[in-house]
Amino acid sequence: MRIVLLSMVLLVINSVSGHAQTYDPRYPVCMKVYEGSLGGGEWIDCSYTSIPQCRASASGRAASCEINPYFAQMQRPAWGHPAYRRPY
Repeated sequence: MRIVLLSMVLLVINSVSGHAQTYDPRYPVCMKVYEGSLGGGEWIDCSYTSIPQCRASASGRAASCEINPYFAQMQRPAWGHPAYRRPY
């Protein structure tokens, strides 16, 4: 009986679909929104270009602003000196 119950519990746990929260690498600031247990938990919105912009949107809500850990900063071109060959 325990084996049947355990297998049913494992089946239910495995059938619940989970999804990973994705960070948008195009924006440097994310807002983490906390909602109650009936509201669906918490979620992350990475669509802000600055902390003040995020704080204005988070004002009056259960939310906090944080730096996006996956922000892909633009690479600057290497404007170094051209490689000259020196004669021997």
